[in-house]
Amino acid sequence: MDNEITKAAFVGFGEINSPQKLIKDKCLTALEEVKSLGIEIVTTDHVTDDPEGIDVQRAIKDLKTDNFDCLIICLAGWIPSHAVISITNEFKSKPMILWGLAGDIEDGRVVTAAPQAGTTALRKVFDDLGYKFKYIYNIIGKPSPLDKIKSFVYAAKTVKSMESTKVGMMGFRDMNLYNTLYEGLSLKSKIGTEIAFFEMLEMVQLCKDNSKNEIQVLLDKIKREWEFEKPGDDDFLKKGINYYLAIKKIAEKNQFNAISLKDVDGMKKLLNFPPAMIFMLLSDEMNLCTIPENDAMGAVSQLIVKHITGQCAAYLEFYEFFENSVLMGVPDFVPAEVVDGKVKVTPAAFGDISGGLLNISTMKTGRLTMARLSNTGDQYTMHICTGEGKLKSWEEAGWDYPAPQLPSLEIFLDVSMEDFTQKISGQHYIIAYGNHTQALRDYCYLTDIKVV
Repeated sequence: MDNEITKAAFVGFGEINSPQKLIKDKCLTALEEVKSLGIEIVTTDHVTDDPEGIDVQRAIKDLKTDNFDCLIICLAGWIPSHAVISITNEFKSKPMILWGLAGDIEDGRVVTAAPQAGTTALRKVFDDLGYKFKYIYNIIGKPSPLDKIKSFVYAAKTVKSMESTKVGMMGFRDMNLYNTLYEGLSLKSKIGTEIAFFEMLEMVQLCKDNSKNEIQVLLDKIKREWEFEKPGDDDFLKKGINYYLAIKKIAEKNQFNAISLKDVDGMKKLLNFPPAMIFMLLSDEMNLCTIPENDAMGAVSQLIVKHITGQCAAYLEFYEFFENSVLMGVPDFVPAEVVDGKVKVTPAAFGDISGGLLNISTMKTGRLTMARLSNTGDQYTMHICTGEGKLKSWEEAGWDYPAPQLPSLEIFLDVSMEDFTQKISGQHYIIAYGNHTQALRDYCYLTDIKVV
């Protein structure tokens, strides 16, 4: 999440007549478990329903000393609802977790301070008060549901961090595509992302300000770090670096978090320069999300996935459907982060487009999550699916012989192909390794995005 601190507030509760050492010890154990997730904590001593409300006022004061992304309400025992609501109502705009701890087994008997009496008295009240919250509970003898806590806190963090994101868009609506369009006001209102345009001319004009030495330093670096299947033309490579350095200046000036370029009808048609190496440099050198063809919603999908997972959120494109799997790849580039081994490139030509540098790296395999955000007017949905990515030999017709073996994965889905294909919302989907379904679903819940 761009090295931003993930922070939660933690408040433990138990009735004043319950054994206070028991309540305190259980709350402290739960607090340490949350800290073990790498989440920074704002906290206070456990709260009782003391008649003067001293604990409540102290807790509110302590929590207001710092900002946080999510409020964890942890019940170690029964607590009258008013003591909890007095605190939560001070932070009602924050996402919350309502967490009930468990009792113990002693000599075959259940010994409990009745935390689930407290949580069940609150669950519907939280709902009726309009809180955005997740309800979780412990079970005696079982580990705490820390995965649910982590996913929800990270989703809450993403809601906040996405509010200040910006996508740099060079050009508009490559190839006159429809599903790469976006609706600016609802996007800003619901997610917070700003789509900021700049012209190709601005990039070209800035190229003259780049020094030969700056270009040479980066040329030497990619020659060390990239494996060239065939020798690359230095003049072509220098031109790509020059374009990258110009876009870098634009991105830094405007604080872009993601970049999309007008590809087919822009870089290739007008400048005769396939932009694969520019995307690679933007991703690997600047840690930006990159996607071609002015795909606005694809870029926003990338940012959400990146903020939740901390991964680069690479894009893949559909090529073929099989009975239980889909073939997904790219016709241009992948970030170095998803490459198994060294980044491999080769000069290649496709149809009337010649002189390009193509990424032909082998992608990492394994469990992964696929996602794409889409909208119909101001109604937003996110299609989420998990699967297993494996390598498969294939090539795209149209490349010079011998055809390059493109970065790709055959993804064996965890749902039926028929169910998956009827929900597809674009040719570009975003991937992250591992299963991140819960965190993405939590994010969608917090932002009123329908999951399909």
